[in-house]
Amino acid sequence: MTAEADELYSLLVPLAEDRLIVPRACVAEVVRFTAPDHEAGAHSWMLGTVNWNGRQLPVVSFEGALGKDIPVATGRTRIVVFYASTGRLKTGYFGVLTQGFPQLVRVNKDVLELHTTEGWPDDAPVLCRVKMINEFPLIPDLEKLEAMLARESIQA
Repeated sequence: MTAEADELYSLLVPLAEDRLIVPRACVAEVVRFTAPDHEAGAHSWMLGTVNWNGRQLPVVSFEGALGKDIPVATGRTRIVVFYASTGRLKTGYFGVLTQGFPQLVRVNKDVLELHTTEGWPDDAPVLCRVKMINEFPLIPDLEKLEAMLARESIQA
């Protein structure tokens, strides 16, 4: 096996006080922020929907899903469009608010190690926090986030 086969192209997604690390293959696109149309009765972390390529894209605040304050949008705010992998969302995609441009990185077992599996609410969409050289990004549970969105769509 080659060294390239042991590496994974990933994105470091900046949040207000943290970063997420996700495989590049999970991301369809990064788009400019537009204010979502908020759905009445939705949880505060469910920001609403935006028009993306002719379809309604549900957009969430990851910070809000962790029970933290939802950051104010700035000129650097973007929406990272993720592929919905469980089939629970009709749109096939969902967006996560980011506080800057995601950074492309290559990771392998030599630069990535488990740091902790605690430090957020039990129902939070987080698998763990890892140590990556001098960074400590969160690995999101995208399936749990998608399930939260699917439940929100039913309730709203």
